[in-house]
Amino acid sequence: MSSMGRLAQLAVNPQGVGRDEIYVAVASLYRAQGPYLSERERLLMREILQRLSLDVEMAVRIALAERLADDEDAPLDLILLLCDDKIEVARPVIMRSRKLSDVEILKFIADASAAHQATIAERPNIGEPVTEVLAKSELETVLVALVRNATARIGVSAFENLVEKSKRFESLHGPLADRRDIPPLLAKEMCGWISEALQTHIVRNFEIQPAKAEAVVVDAQRAIQTPMVSTPSDGAETARKLVEKLHGAGQLKAGFLLRVLHQNQMELFDHAFARLLGLEVAKFRQIFYEHGPRAVAMACRAVGIDRCVFGTVFNMSRQARSIALTMTSEQRAEVEAVFNALTKTSAAADLQAGKLAAAG
Repeated sequence: MSSMGRLAQLAVNPQGVGRDEIYVAVASLYRAQGPYLSERERLLMREILQRLSLDVEMAVRIALAERLADDEDAPLDLILLLCDDKIEVARPVIMRSRKLSDVEILKFIADASAAHQATIAERPNIGEPVTEVLAKSELETVLVALVRNATARIGVSAFENLVEKSKRFESLHGPLADRRDIPPLLAKEMCGWISEALQTHIVRNFEIQPAKAEAVVVDAQRAIQTPMVSTPSDGAETARKLVEKLHGAGQLKAGFLLRVLHQNQMELFDHAFARLLGLEVAKFRQIFYEHGPRAVAMACRAVGIDRCVFGTVFNMSRQARSIALTMTSEQRAEVEAVFNALTKTSAAADLQAGKLAAAG
């Protein structure tokens, strides 16, 4: 009988051999022989470990997790198996294993327990695809852990979710106010429901004079909450003045674009986007609405709107202008290429130079 078959038989009928010993033996064999095992052998070993984990002492499983958490040669299957165990076992590998990429985390995060999600939120250097998912959670422990994770890369739309949820969860107020990467306009927006001490902290943190900060926020809120006047020229002038005021105060950011887009304030959206790109409004509209998804992707890339938010910007802007939402597979590939190949600077330069077609 092969050693693999013998281990399988022992897992079912230990015959005097402790299950802890078998568990450690199988895991050690998996660790050492992982690259050379067939798919059938790997599947068999995973089944043995899963079956044994119900009876093996937690201390043994934790010891294994601690040993493999810093092992860069550990098989990914084995790391994922430990991630699916009790949180006491999973925590070391979730927090420290370099074998876990954002892609791997996204595969199991949706089905993970609250404790597992909170631990993922604490993991160093998690990227925007992961923080985007975590920011949608309704679990306060997960949200607080995410905001307190100074190394987590949080995008604009995730910050918008977090700021909105801070209306309900007071525990988010302080951690959000302490983040230097929160879009300034979102930080100022929080001043409507946080303590005076935190308001003072925010104003100081972003180095804006209180009077100027208050005026900017009031103007922005009024513009967003008040319907546009019916005369197009007056609406355009109102939008232009507000955008210039925000820009002059250093508060014209990508987050403002997303907010007014959600409010269907398209005059503000176009003027603000054009200002951020350094284009005339008419030129921006020609590029953004007449040249397809790639041009929209370039504009988003140039102002710092993340790939995961592109779909929202493309769909909502098209719906507001009654433009077809269809996108071919070739166009989707061009969008991916923009976000993968162009920097913010190169995307902005290409837009200003009118280089809108894909290379090749």
